[in-house]
Amino acid sequence: MAEAFHCGARVTDLFVTVPARSRHQDLVTTIAAAGIPVHVVSGEVMDELAQTVTPQGLLAVCGFVDVPLAEVGQPGLVALLANVRDPGNAGTLLRSADAAGAGAVVFADASVDPYNGKCVRASAGSLFHLPVVAGARLEDAVGALRQIGLRIVAADGRAGHSLDDPEVQARLTGPTAWMFGNEAWGLPPELLALADESVAVPIYGRAESLNLAAAAAVCLYASARAQRVRP
Repeated sequence: MAEAFHCGARVTDLFVTVPARSRHQDLVTTIAAAGIPVHVVSGEVMDELAQTVTPQGLLAVCGFVDVPLAEVGQPGLVALLANVRDPGNAGTLLRSADAAGAGAVVFADASVDPYNGKCVRASAGSLFHLPVVAGARLEDAVGALRQIGLRIVAADGRAGHSLDDPEVQARLTGPTAWMFGNEAWGLPPELLALADESVAVPIYGRAESLNLAAAAAVCLYASARAQRVRP
């Protein structure tokens, strides 16, 4: 799977400024030797291409990497995004899922496009490391994941069960798909009803809530740890 989701296999063009070509000569030489066109551009052109304030001077054009829901295989841990619209949160969540060893990330319903520039940058390369499903219907995703043996756990700050609950931790030892909702309003009742269980991340201090990406990282790592230390 690692080879199938390697970015180098999908690079179609590389744009580079003269200073960046000098700094990254080995990389540019490797790309050119692979038969991939390398285009030297001015700093002004790079500014327009990169759509960021301080571009690094290297920009690769890659093919789409998302896969159909039916091709995610048999993952033990999945992040399921329901109406997550902030690209920075979505990309950071994708990166956290990758770091926690998730087997797939599903962008469902009105979630942001995983190819949004800010989302891609926030993923820090993780977009290319694991299967990503784009544009799925949440009901279809839940049904498909449940069919291959995953429990659907909704992250909901209003839930009666806490992530610290030993019984919750025990249930996280099995294959789990975490459902995360919109940054502003979370998961409405009709989406919570699709889950097998709703769990809240405990807050011990005075903060009103956690940022979506931060809460997702806590949940995903709780599952990752539970799955690795289970009897």
